[in-house]
Amino acid sequence: MERVSREAWAKRVERWRESGLTAAEYGAEIGVKAHTLSWWKWRLASVGQRPTVRRGPRRALVSPVKSTEVSPLTFVEMEAPARAEALEVVLPTSIRIRVPPGFDAAALGRLLGVLEQRR
Repeated sequence: MERVSREAWAKRVERWRESGLTAAEYGAEIGVKAHTLSWWKWRLASVGQRPTVRRGPRRALVSPVKSTEVSPLTFVEMEAPARAEALEVVLPTSIRIRVPPGFDAAALGRLLGVLEQRR
């Protein structure tokens, strides 16, 4: 697959915005996934290289949040990826369960359910 420069993406995003089409519609016309087009729009805006285009009416994806509501989401920027470490569950009966990284959550849930019934 051919790598496309940031400048080329800026031009694509600008032409998309001027077209008045949705990302899916415009992406289908130029052979680009709508998600990729939207990501580049976000990326260019986040680094201050947003193309200068006229703005059309915005379409709300969800109902607007009232100004008195507070979002329950909190975003934390991580400096390094979290390490995958084993977990250890110690029950009051001194039973220890070591859980490796990438464990099957359903299987662990079943195991804990069995141990709870034995209590």
